[in-house]
Amino acid sequence: MDSTNEDGESATAKESAEVKTFQSLGIDERLCEVCKSLDWNEPTKIQREAIPVALEGRDIIALAETGSGKTAAFMLPILQSLLENPRRLFALVLTPTRELAIQIQEQAAALGSGFQIKCAVLVGGMDMMTQSVALAKKPHIIIATPGRLVDHLEKTKGFNLSALRYLVLDEADRILNMDFEKEIDKILEQIPRDRRTYLFSATMTKKVVKLQRASLQNPVRIEVSTKFQTVDHLKQHYLFIPAKYKDVYLVHILNELSGNTFIVFCNTCPGTQKIALMLRNLGFSAIPINGKMIQAKRLAALNKFKVKSSSVLLATDVASRGLDIPHVDVVINYDLPQHSKDYIHRVGRTARAGRYGKAITFVSQYDVEMYQKIEHLIGKKLPLYETVEQEVMVLLERVAEAERLARIELSEMDDKSRKRKRESDDDDDEGDEEDKLNGKSVRKFKRKFKKREGKTKVKKFHKKPSFKKRP
Repeated sequence: MDSTNEDGESATAKESAEVKTFQSLGIDERLCEVCKSLDWNEPTKIQREAIPVALEGRDIIALAETGSGKTAAFMLPILQSLLENPRRLFALVLTPTRELAIQIQEQAAALGSGFQIKCAVLVGGMDMMTQSVALAKKPHIIIATPGRLVDHLEKTKGFNLSALRYLVLDEADRILNMDFEKEIDKILEQIPRDRRTYLFSATMTKKVVKLQRASLQNPVRIEVSTKFQTVDHLKQHYLFIPAKYKDVYLVHILNELSGNTFIVFCNTCPGTQKIALMLRNLGFSAIPINGKMIQAKRLAALNKFKVKSSSVLLATDVASRGLDIPHVDVVINYDLPQHSKDYIHRVGRTARAGRYGKAITFVSQYDVEMYQKIEHLIGKKLPLYETVEQEVMVLLERVAEAERLARIELSEMDDKSRKRKRESDDDDDEGDEEDKLNGKSVRKFKRKFKKREGKTKVKKFHKKPSFKKRP
């Protein structure tokens, strides 16, 4: 490990031949057994570097490529410390997205199985009252998005983090890029200073460096990648095509690589919906996931893809961070990401934890500048994905018809949603009119009653007796 004055100590990741097992890193035997049951036989680079430092009780700032096993690198030391010193509200893990929070909870539950470790997930789009009930049971580990955690800190009676011992910021750069800085400041104000803090991220930004200085104490800096890097097991290609033929080339590749599972990234929510409908019309089991879907539908879509009932997932950048779906074979960038750094996170959905994967990026006549930025960022020129134009264009007529049907279906869905909205608005208006009429009739009755009361004279049934004096 090399020392630096500004950021604490710096640990450059070097693959050590000596360290081969979790037990040799200092992990408890009981946890090692759980790792074996999950088929985690050998620690990854980031785990080899981070776990011994974490077990020493040091703060960590770790920079590792996506899919390198960051979750286990911070969760195993936390669970080991929790087994040694059991207490409630022990650790907090902050994540940028709901899906990533739920995934971390699943991994924590798997690692803590048999130890009665309780976890709570606090994310938006879910019922706050149900989450409050879970918090009242005082879980050991809370996994949350910053916004919803702040809501609970402000509104849930009796909930506080004064006993917290560990804070983890996973995908720290994305948390800060999503304008959660105010929420992070509020959270840092309400948790103890005497704690261990771990920052894990695939990329390092100025905002992360600033947060590191504010929240970490003499941290060990660990890097197992260059600033922006994709994994070695990932085969990356580009395909230069006219924008109007993107759908045809997409269908051709899905046919050519059939039998694999795909994530196709689009930049817009309607785009995911339209392409999913088009692919279904052509017989593919495709399902969309985007930020406009309610949380229950997003989770349902992910679960369908995870259990392989759908082989094609159409996604916006909602799914580009942290999601660990081991069986993703191919990532297709139908649209280039709006920020070049997001390319790394998108293609990181495949070739995870030592597996092989493929990424194909569509480059149209409008994308050349952004594509050059991506190549500059990752420091390599990507090879061309070979296709035969005549074979692709055979599909043109069928794809055009499927597109037409998809547009009709989308239009019908929009009409239905607008109709439902109008009906609900009409119901509200009718209710308002009824309330007004009821209010008028009540006021009218009161006025009549007062008038009657004023006119009516009270009859005297008992006259006052008159007594005469005796002479």
